[in-house]
Amino acid sequence: MTTYPTPVTDRPGHARPGGTTAARDRRRPPLVRLFAGEREDARWLRPAFWALLVLTAVVYCWDISVSGYANSFYAAAVQAGTKSWEAFFFGSLDSSNFITVDKPPASLWVMVLSARLFGFSSTSLLLPQALMAVASVALVWGTVRRTIARLGTTTANVGALLAGFVVAATPAAALMFRFDNPDALLVLLMTAGAYCTVRALPKGSWRWIALAGVALGFAFLTKMLQGLLVLPAFGLVYLVAARSSWGKRAIGLGIAAVSLVVSAGWWVVAVALWPAESRPYIGGSTNNTVLDLVFGYNGLGRIFGGSGNGGGGGGMGGGTAGSSFGGSTGLDRLFSSEMGLEISWLLPAALVALVLGLVVVGRRHLADPARAGLVLWGGWLLVTGLVFSFMSGTIHPYYTVALAPAIAGLVGTGGALLWHARERVTGRLGLAAMVGGTAFWSWCLLNEDPTWLPWLRWVVLFGGLLAAAAIVVGSVPTLRRLVAVGVLAGTLFGLTGTTAYALVTTTVAHSGSIPSVGPAGSSSGGFGGGPGGGGMPGGTAGPGGSAAGSETDGSDGTQQGPGGQPPTGSMPTMPGGTTGEGASGEGTTGEGTTGVDGRTGGGAGVEGATTSAALTKLLAATDTTWSAAVNGSQSAAQLELDSDTAVMAIGGWSSDPTPTLAEFKALVAEGKIGYYISSGSGRGMGGGSSTASAIQEWVAKNYTSTTVGGSTVYDLTTAK
Repeated sequence: MTTYPTPVTDRPGHARPGGTTAARDRRRPPLVRLFAGEREDARWLRPAFWALLVLTAVVYCWDISVSGYANSFYAAAVQAGTKSWEAFFFGSLDSSNFITVDKPPASLWVMVLSARLFGFSSTSLLLPQALMAVASVALVWGTVRRTIARLGTTTANVGALLAGFVVAATPAAALMFRFDNPDALLVLLMTAGAYCTVRALPKGSWRWIALAGVALGFAFLTKMLQGLLVLPAFGLVYLVAARSSWGKRAIGLGIAAVSLVVSAGWWVVAVALWPAESRPYIGGSTNNTVLDLVFGYNGLGRIFGGSGNGGGGGGMGGGTAGSSFGGSTGLDRLFSSEMGLEISWLLPAALVALVLGLVVVGRRHLADPARAGLVLWGGWLLVTGLVFSFMSGTIHPYYTVALAPAIAGLVGTGGALLWHARERVTGRLGLAAMVGGTAFWSWCLLNEDPTWLPWLRWVVLFGGLLAAAAIVVGSVPTLRRLVAVGVLAGTLFGLTGTTAYALVTTTVAHSGSIPSVGPAGSSSGGFGGGPGGGGMPGGTAGPGGSAAGSETDGSDGTQQGPGGQPPTGSMPTMPGGTTGEGASGEGTTGEGTTGVDGRTGGGAGVEGATTSAALTKLLAATDTTWSAAVNGSQSAAQLELDSDTAVMAIGGWSSDPTPTLAEFKALVAEGKIGYYISSGSGRGMGGGSSTASAIQEWVAKNYTSTTVGGSTVYDLTTAK
């Protein structure tokens, strides 16, 4: 007969199955428990939880519109979804459904519904993202609390509160939960999957593990294979820690697998069965299919390079990539460059917590809740972290937000276990290592930008090291109280660096496709914005340094995005009213017109730019299916936002083979495209293909050009 430990529960010491009626009657009604906790809980525990959620909501929602439409690529797709349910379903970039974005549409669905309900604006676009941060914090709290409940009510609640706070205080989270990229929903869904997995353990519940499969299925519909990187950890935890027979566990995993496939596959099947000629082209694919997107551009191409992804360390042009593309591959990648600033503040502490936490649980039963928690969060961190460290395709530093719940879970769970074992040498040394290691690494990270709060790094370093020393000295029996003092002080000092960097990140306007964390001087929009290669181990420069391995035009070193040049006359506008070329972050004062987010610039826009009033008026006056055609999704997206019209993105985001020259000629002949806006060389961001060049050459040969607001425009309704 198999003997299991006490069931996983968030109510230690309360009535359990088989308990007395009197014990069960002592429990408060569900609604009261939600806000006040159990009768046996310390009065401050549940109010502290709600205070954490309120604080997260205030910080993440405050001045949420400072970034305008943030990433105009996704913002344009949301705008399109508010005008067309077909665009909503497919995730089309334009309301006339020429091409989709290069990701599945789940994250767009949330933002579109918000925009349809409250009207399309920066606030309605980004507010759902911020609220996802609050939900993620709550789910991490609930998950950690259940796995360490046997350590005692206060210890379990404090560990859970610490874990929730760590999520909110992670710079990558402060960046992406206030941005319109898919990563916010991805993190929420993966965290929901972790919570459901833990809920499934006490009774081996197939319903809860099926819900975990549903969560991961929609994570797949958010960012495809990245959403499944946590699957091995979830499956392993249920298989070894669920309180049921092996046969029932196998059945439960089978049901979870089916629920995952159904929740992830229904949209894929619907798109596959939909006639290709009556739906938009699947952006990012080479053959207009979702499966090519899954296994190519957004799948194996990301890991091994190719399929529209850069190779050799994640750069777009090969070689060692700069901060915009994650740096060179290796175990130090997560600690280097921009990645280090976004996610690694508490990574050393999390690794210590994982290893020594497993030592502390020792030979407990495999179904021990605390061990299950360590395996769940540790498996999440190790699998995802190793993939991020060694993938050779395109990777951006903000991807690391997917590690935030795992790091938080390990810090909360492992820290609570080591505190519970503080009477043992392993417990005290483990706590000291977490505190001291965090202090030293925070000093290293803060030292990357010595002009920003220069005193802070020294306070964190000396305060943290003194706290670690107090924990070690507390080994002397007469000085045991120093352990508690050291842990409390060490926690405060250890969280200071990451919290400060997260807070300053929320005060900076972020735009472009590759946002970065930190103060205004270290952040910029467009391609390659933010700190350079990183002066930390494995990096090439500090914040503001060069981005090694980025594509340049060969003359002034400015970085060009995928496909090359923006439309003639356009300059990306950085927060603060300056414009830059490509992604170099260097530019001149913007002049001329005001765009939708109040910034200035001239010409037809690429990411972060604005469109001239003259060109906006010209496009808004059209009544064709597409007001204009332009090379690349980035240019098309900004034109759509500024003119509130559908714009055809030739070549999509990554030089997609659409439309062909013959198809373009046919659409022009049918009067479906009003204007063609030149990209100068025929290469726009995403439109750098021979087809795009052929289209531009054909247009220039057959139609007369005029200059509108600094852009070269061809009227396709009147041939030469």
